[in-house]
Amino acid sequence: MTAPHVRGVRVAQLGVLANAALAITKLVAGFLGNSYALVADAIESSADILSSLIVWGGLRVASREPDASYPFGYGRAETLAGATVAIMLLGAALVIAFEAVIEIRTPHHSPAPWTLGVLVGVIVIKWWLSRHVGSVATEISSTAVRSDAWHHLSDAITSTAAFIGISIAVWGGPGWESADDWAALVAAAVILYNGGHMLAESMGELMDRAVAPSLLETIRGAAEGVDGVRATEKLAARKSGLHFRVTIHVQADPHLSLHEAHILGGKVKGAIRARLPNVQSVLVHMEPFEGAPPP
Repeated sequence: MTAPHVRGVRVAQLGVLANAALAITKLVAGFLGNSYALVADAIESSADILSSLIVWGGLRVASREPDASYPFGYGRAETLAGATVAIMLLGAALVIAFEAVIEIRTPHHSPAPWTLGVLVGVIVIKWWLSRHVGSVATEISSTAVRSDAWHHLSDAITSTAAFIGISIAVWGGPGWESADDWAALVAAAVILYNGGHMLAESMGELMDRAVAPSLLETIRGAAEGVDGVRATEKLAARKSGLHFRVTIHVQADPHLSLHEAHILGGKVKGAIRARLPNVQSVLVHMEPFEGAPPP
């Protein structure tokens, strides 16, 4: 397993442990403290446990080396894990919204004031997890780990909404009992938006959406910096798991022998992979340089 995969698996394991502890805490506090917003928060954390397990599994599969059955590797498993987590976010949002509407229409007692203390601890922990996991996702270019970071952030948002709702219900007194249920409904809308955003990102990657122009410029710069390269064209790259696959047409002196052109193509590959270690493969098509086109 490569170093990026190891880092991704470790933050997924951290997420499983943290979410399990928080889900139990919030569920117990929600029932004892008469707060559906906390119960909804616990449901979201329970979904986070499964999502972290899915990310963990996806990264382990994606780390496998290419073989006869999958000659281009298993990188797409990481993207599929990200899409699955995003769909789970959408499902959790719909469940929370449905239950919140039922609670709003059902008369009940105000939440217990002490549940606010539980929420403060949850918000701090989940905010830190979101930042930490998000930074790892950026470093290793992982869609699945980024989805997991969004899951942590969504949990922090639902907890913040629950804190606001319970505060209104406690200090508002009679007639404000359903404030925390409205807070759960607002949180569900935020989760729904985040889930849709992450699903769109995962689907774009599965459909080989164009990578960032800055990445293409870095690749082009590395290739054109090789001695003997006159020009480049038809550069394309696609993301596969934590890595990128590149195709590029390189123009060189038309009098080069086939052997010399082959060596030059190898130097281009080496230069690109040296500049960008997360580029897994480079396909170079050598062409004769015919000079600049007429104006």
